[in-house]
Amino acid sequence: MRYPWLRLAIFVLGCLLPVWWLYEAAMNLLGPDPGKILVDRLGLGALIFLLITLSMTPLQRLTGWSGWIVVRRQLGLWCFAYIVLHMTSYMVFILGLDWGQLGVELRKRPYIIVGTLGFLGLLALAVTSNRYSQRRLGARWKKLHKLVYVILGLGLLHFLWIVRSDLKEWVVYASIGAVLLALRIPAVWRRVPRLIGGRGRAV
Repeated sequence: MRYPWLRLAIFVLGCLLPVWWLYEAAMNLLGPDPGKILVDRLGLGALIFLLITLSMTPLQRLTGWSGWIVVRRQLGLWCFAYIVLHMTSYMVFILGLDWGQLGVELRKRPYIIVGTLGFLGLLALAVTSNRYSQRRLGARWKKLHKLVYVILGLGLLHFLWIVRSDLKEWVVYASIGAVLLALRIPAVWRRVPRLIGGRGRAV
């Protein structure tokens, strides 16, 4: 296994954050509505993991270090894991496992539908992230995994709908996402310098 220390560091970080947040909730450190804070943090954590995942290819191009690409799949799976925890926390802390209330929430808050579409997209990518799926799908695998760009758009729209009264934080993440998507444009990508070593390959 290549770069086991880096893989271990990502695993530990991915595990520790939710555990720490649960500890804060248990110690009454998250205010009067800790369930909502947990839901929000897990959703934001998933968005951050998604942005970090998308940054791996540009970082590899800039530095020439292959470790960025090696951990890209792991980061993507952590993004999916945080989305699962985000949705589970929503059902437990916000809806109280009342499935009947979910229909009411969907009518009142359409951004939940947007988030669900993003989850379904991530589910498709997580299920097909293994080498068997790569071999089985062939060229279609790359086309399928370009769905990640749509998922990023859905995630940002979902986030925007929630924080529409305070856009400062959203603008930061949206700007990072816009840069990462712009780097996927061949004309832009060819202008990205390679800081170490020869020329990078195209996305």
